[in-house]
Amino acid sequence: VSDVLKEVEVQEPRFISSLSEIDARYEGLEVISPTEFEVVLYLNQMGVFNFVDDGSLPGCAIRSRFQTLVAQAVDKCSYRDVVKMIADTSEVKLRIRERYVVQITPAFKCTGIWPRSAAQWPMPHIPWPGPNRVAEVKAEGFNLLSKECYSLTGKQSSAESDAWVLQFGEAENRLLMGGCRNKCLSVLKTLRDRHLELPGQPLNNYHMKTLLLYECEKHPRETDWDEACLGDRLNGILLQLISCLQCRRCPHYFLPNLDLFQGKPHSALESAAKQTWRLAREILTNPKSLDKL
Repeated sequence: VSDVLKEVEVQEPRFISSLSEIDARYEGLEVISPTEFEVVLYLNQMGVFNFVDDGSLPGCAIRSRFQTLVAQAVDKCSYRDVVKMIADTSEVKLRIRERYVVQITPAFKCTGIWPRSAAQWPMPHIPWPGPNRVAEVKAEGFNLLSKECYSLTGKQSSAESDAWVLQFGEAENRLLMGGCRNKCLSVLKTLRDRHLELPGQPLNNYHMKTLLLYECEKHPRETDWDEACLGDRLNGILLQLISCLQCRRCPHYFLPNLDLFQGKPHSALESAAKQTWRLAREILTNPKSLDKL
């Protein structure tokens, strides 16, 4: 993937890869599930105006150009026998060794500004995360990702279904600094991968991250996130997850009018609620169960 992205950058300098290897770990690689990953390729703001011809910014035009570049890069790379582009989508997805899927998404990095649609955050009556951290988070800004909006596809015009999606990855990561928050997220991801990978794909890692952020609001003191409190925090998040699954609604942390369960089959959400309850009951009744879960 790294070789493909480097070739894309050579062919089109307006695209800047976020993927980098640091201490044998890849930064900029978002893990969706054990076999699904996403890499963001940033569009250099100075070059964007070449894409715009009528005052609008059609994400489909950017993705079309990007798709062509990636296809050419795959043909050139030494791994072309094991890397294939997935057809039948305007999004750029690579299938690697017939097992892994990596989605490569073009995006704009919007640093130092905060979107109006998230202006209600933070709520004035909630003490966490505090004014200094809020300022840091808003300075991180957000990303605008060019994606198909599947909830609109087929219902409205192609222009309306072609969405720019707000993404707050860096802001969320800054909020989760300190205490056992990141360890809590790692455990939640592992529990999801091992026990909540269910038909209909009702839950992904982002649902876990979102509920962790809400748990931070409920427990604003840093002492609530000492290592000794990890079990209590996990229980709280799993119980909140059961409630969301039963209500069939999981609000986005920064954009609460956005339901992260939108479009998920009701039967899949019910199955996930039952399985999550089994997990929560096991952890509640046997604190050492985490060692084997």
